Amino acid sequence: MNKISTLFLGVLFLFFSGCFTQKQGTGDEPDVPMVKRDLDEIRAEGLVRVVTNYNSTNYFVYKGTPMGYQLELLQEFANYTGLKLDISVNNDLSTNFSDLRSGRVDIIASNLAAFLKRFEGVSFAEPHSYSRQVLVQQRYVNGEKGESAIENKTLIRNQLDLAGKTIYVQKGSAYVDRLKNLSQEIGDSINIVEIADYEVEQLIGLVAQGEIEYTVCDENLARVNLNYYPNLDVETPISFPQKMSWAVRSNSADLLSIINNWLIGFKKTSRYAHIYRKYYLNKRSMHLLDEGFHSIKGGRVSDYDPIIKEESRKFDWDWRLIASIIYQESRFLPNAESWAGARGLMQLMPETADYFGVSNIENPRENIRGGVEFLRWLDERLKNRVPDPQERIKFVLASYNVGIGHVFDAMKLAEKYGKDPQKWEDNVDFYVLHKSEPKYFNDPVVKYGYCRGEEPYHYVTEILERYDHYKNVMQ
Repeated sequence: MNKISTLFLGVLFLFFSGCFTQKQGTGDEPDVPMVKRDLDEIRAEGLVRVVTNYNSTNYFVYKGTPMGYQLELLQEFANYTGLKLDISVNNDLSTNFSDLRSGRVDIIASNLAAFLKRFEGVSFAEPHSYSRQVLVQQRYVNGEKGESAIENKTLIRNQLDLAGKTIYVQKGSAYVDRLKNLSQEIGDSINIVEIADYEVEQLIGLVAQGEIEYTVCDENLARVNLNYYPNLDVETPISFPQKMSWAVRSNSADLLSIINNWLIGFKKTSRYAHIYRKYYLNKRSMHLLDEGFHSIKGGRVSDYDPIIKEESRKFDWDWRLIASIIYQESRFLPNAESWAGARGLMQLMPETADYFGVSNIENPRENIRGGVEFLRWLDERLKNRVPDPQERIKFVLASYNVGIGHVFDAMKLAEKYGKDPQKWEDNVDFYVLHKSEPKYFNDPVVKYGYCRGEEPYHYVTEILERYDHYKNVMQ
């Protein structure tokens, strides 16, 4: 029995034992004080905190690459504003609204139906897309061929036929409010069961498996899921087209304004059209889930995950960080070779491979072992100079890319110019980046001379940003 089935049976047990409450959804705002944090405070920090939901269109990892409709929109927004993104993932809408009010996040970047009044203290931005809500039901029994295998069940096409039906939806979602209104409109009851621990796509999966009869979701997401669950029907609308928007605090007027100004212009561009087609209309993109290298279904970053996990345990580094390094170095291609002669998954130079006893540099296990041992070697030599293990990771990564000598030089320069030699960001990284300038590589404290510093500077940033994405979606 799969995990979803097990959890669902637990919910059913609570339901039938009388311990599960069928909550109709109050629409009340979360009882959390609202902070004042607008664009000035965000710019001062240089960081905008965002929460999005983890599913097969909004945010996921495929073959080691962070992807998603919301992620790409967020990256475009960050480029527009010059802000750094701090992205977290939470599929619980009530928690997201609470975190928004408390200031733990600044933007809920998701497909939120923009109501005139949904929660107090929340404002919805310019819509990034439009969709309508549809009923998700089985067209035929999963695993059988042909629509006739529906076990004498008629598809619902008239909303009046929802009277007395039980529909499972994500807790706190706009679907709850719509179904409540629809119940009033048809003059009969609809049994609405809110599920707190399930995201929309998980409920769609339960319908496909026959564990529940009905759920509701946005039509654009529903049609994407038809590629994964061909036994479903999503042709019955239960709403008019709705605006899909991001949400911000109602007292973040300047943040809302800059989002709106950016979106109004960006939606007119070919770049926006490309992003929308990629995730909602492109059949090839929709079939990414058919492959194992997807964080939603396969749960793998690469073919080499078991080796990466085994070797990383020897170093006590998170395997997802090692995977991010390998992606950066070779895109998981074991035969990759750089212009400088580095080879294999972790792009070992021949002399480095020899030093660590790697006899076959293109053998994935040997290459990963050698790369991890090299990382550990660097870590040992930096331990006394950078005591903080989390901070030291950045120095180790830079050393892996450009050589530990250049990093030592940058640390000496940082100390000479009054910066902290034990801190990477805005301290040592500046001198790595500028070590190609005569002022710095000719400095008397510098031992290893010229260094083209842009590569190690961006190398550290990109690996750690990807690592954050891996932590968000990979166990």
